[in-house]
Amino acid sequence: MPPATESTSPTGPTSPTPGLRARKKQRRFEEISETAIALFLEKGFEKVSVAEVAAAAEVSKPTLFRYFASKEDLVLHRFADHEDEAARTVAARPAGLTALDALHRHFLAGLDRHDPVTGLNDAEGVLAFHRLLYGTPSLVARLHGYQNRSEQALATALRDAHGGTPLEARLAAAQIIAVHRVLAEDNWHRVASGEPVPHVHKTATTATNEAYTQLRTGLTRYA
Repeated sequence: MPPATESTSPTGPTSPTPGLRARKKQRRFEEISETAIALFLEKGFEKVSVAEVAAAAEVSKPTLFRYFASKEDLVLHRFADHEDEAARTVAARPAGLTALDALHRHFLAGLDRHDPVTGLNDAEGVLAFHRLLYGTPSLVARLHGYQNRSEQALATALRDAHGGTPLEARLAAAQIIAVHRVLAEDNWHRVASGEPVPHVHKTATTATNEAYTQLRTGLTRYA
């Protein structure tokens, strides 16, 4: 598909096509967030006001709040793309592969590519972001909302894949999301304390395998 462009008329350019408009909106969204995160990393989350972020991003406060519902969302939008990642992994799994096997493989693949969401990444920007996140109580509290939505999405995918009652699926999803969170936090703490990533990678792989063995033992319907 060719890139969207502005169309013209005899009286001059018309409005951008929806595709171009959406891309511009996404770029502005990302620019505001990155400006905010840079300020938060420099001065601390609590010491930076929304007005200061808006001024630095060259937008008004009302405009900022059209993009982000809260100050915390300026940081946590990075997790938005991951909200339904587990659910998508289950839904897109190859025929014959169980939900747990698909999720297990997906997490191991994330470790292999040092995906920041697994905690196994020593890039200074990633470490600084995690220090900001886990060192700010309001961000940690807000993160629970993202995890709750991840559980709900995964529960739906598990029911679609293997059946079971809504409660069974929700309990299974909660355990799986909790395992991913605990593994990622442990990886991040170890990397942040100075352990070499290759060493953490090896033990993180073992820990992931052991965690999924426990899940399979207790979650036989989905294994």
